[in-house]
Amino acid sequence: MSDPLKHECGIAVVRLRKPLSYYVEKYGTPLWGLNKLFLLMEKQRNRGQDGIGIGSCKLNMPLGQPYIFRRRSVQNDSLSHIFNKEIKTFNKMARKGLLDPKDGDSVKADYDFGGEILMGHLRYGTSGRFDEGSCHPYLRRSNWPTRTLMVQGNFNMTNAGELNRTMIERGQHPVFGTDTQTVLEEIGFHLDEAHTDLYHEIRDQGIDGKEIPAHISEQLDLHNVISESAQNWDGGYAICGAVGNGDMFVMRDPRGIRPCSYYIDDEVIAFSSERVPLMTVFEASKEDIQELEPGTCTIVTHNGDMSTKRFHQEEQQKPCSFERIYFSRGNDPEIYRERKAMGAALVDQVVDSMEGNFEKAVFSFIPNTAETAYYGLMDGLRLYRRQQVRSELLEALQKGELNADMLDDVILKNWPVSEKVTQKDIKMRTFISQEKGRAQLVSHVYDIAYGVVKPDDVLVMLDDSIVRGTTLKQSILKILSRTNPRKIVICSTAPQIRYPDCYGIDMSELGKFIAFNAAVSLHKKNGNEAILKEVYEACQAELKKPKLERVNQVKRIYSDFTAEEISAEVSKLVYPEGVNWDGEVEIIFQTIENLHASIKGECGDWYFTGDFPTPGGMATVNAAYINWFEGKTGRGYEM
Repeated sequence: MSDPLKHECGIAVVRLRKPLSYYVEKYGTPLWGLNKLFLLMEKQRNRGQDGIGIGSCKLNMPLGQPYIFRRRSVQNDSLSHIFNKEIKTFNKMARKGLLDPKDGDSVKADYDFGGEILMGHLRYGTSGRFDEGSCHPYLRRSNWPTRTLMVQGNFNMTNAGELNRTMIERGQHPVFGTDTQTVLEEIGFHLDEAHTDLYHEIRDQGIDGKEIPAHISEQLDLHNVISESAQNWDGGYAICGAVGNGDMFVMRDPRGIRPCSYYIDDEVIAFSSERVPLMTVFEASKEDIQELEPGTCTIVTHNGDMSTKRFHQEEQQKPCSFERIYFSRGNDPEIYRERKAMGAALVDQVVDSMEGNFEKAVFSFIPNTAETAYYGLMDGLRLYRRQQVRSELLEALQKGELNADMLDDVILKNWPVSEKVTQKDIKMRTFISQEKGRAQLVSHVYDIAYGVVKPDDVLVMLDDSIVRGTTLKQSILKILSRTNPRKIVICSTAPQIRYPDCYGIDMSELGKFIAFNAAVSLHKKNGNEAILKEVYEACQAELKKPKLERVNQVKRIYSDFTAEEISAEVSKLVYPEGVNWDGEVEIIFQTIENLHASIKGECGDWYFTGDFPTPGGMATVNAAYINWFEGKTGRGYEM
């Protein structure tokens, strides 16, 4: 994705099913679980680089001994920083005789991350602060293990304000910051309620006080706690957590917006945001990895019992389509196939844009994440050309005109030409990121291959998606214009992004979407600027309705124009300024129909269609328009 877009987060959970001594004997290290956690996080590094956090929970610790721990960091390369520091601490303790690395019991007793439950989180912040205190996991401590709670997740709650108001009405004092804090406190409230009820019941039975914690731990119904907590949640989420007694849970939103997969064998139960990291880290096949069913919660108790139950009624599945387009690692077999299909689906539009003249066209891609879709585009173009050649040969054969000269002209000419036109300069990219405000250097982030594009060529470049268009206008098109083609075509494997996201991606301001700006520009050119205020007033009225009755009024901004008209206006808006080039720019977007045809199963497409799957989405899009019209910045769903 050429536009800088922060998105989502990554979660990883490792729950050991054997004592640490087992892993020492079999694998030669008591840190087998911690190593697996690191690998799961490393394989999901693409999902978050603002900061990381890791947590550990130890089972059955003696009274007086700590049992739950966490580390968090927002340093550069924080993943390596935290794990290197932990390994150094472990080795230092071993050298000083503070623990015995060959004795699992010693490691569990004395090393913080010698726990059976290990959790990790990679953060891309979409709200709140960007410091160590905003990194997951969040921890709610108590001197009762069954009231101590650690939570982390990949999520956004669209109705965090409503949830905070509910807490206030109970008499609580929530600290407004992030919806992560809101989720932690909501689960914590119901955990406290369940704990208190059990305590009174067990105490009233005359059971000795020292035995009460064990009885509470055995009787605690964590699934019921989670179900009560999630009743009013509106958003996309994959959330995991651990209670101090060693019970843990992993849950996924009812519509499957955020992804979550898991792996089980006799040594470990592991969860992650993506399937492929589990396949790689545990050397498992695709069939060994299961997807956590949306609307369910998996509980692993302190004694190792595992169960999965539904906490929400079944809903229509709307998994985030950007997972398929861009976010998830491309080595997942289904993701790889679908991205190739998305590239191939652009063939007809690409052929039209270059008037079918392959001899005068050069094909490439930008950035590197678009490479898989590019292979699909090239396969599709070659198939198109093969079918074209076959038709011409059959026609010539029927007319008796087939000869060597024709074979040369038909078969050996006019085939798609693939070139590596651009290459990112990593050192320059790092330098610019460290020197804020150096906008004049942005156009040098990429190097180009000079001489491969001729002045009468059409240069076709494939991108994952086009969100803001800023990078295209200020950087990429300026760079590509140096190759001096007669026309530059930028193809997006994603359709036009017209509406904000509110389920975990940092796309919340309408005014930053190039497709939205193009529609507004067309209205102004057509003398229909009055519709902008009409929609503003309609959005205000919409937010006064009961939440289940709201509709997306922003669709009216686009309804007067075809997708082709908006694309043509986008092409004008992103034309580079201040360049010594007068060629043509054309922007091509994937059609929504072809997106659905490329992706296997259901996919959430609200970014493109405005059909939000939850009431909170409808509130968000109308609020986002109000913010844009009033000149306000920030998320439209912080109410």
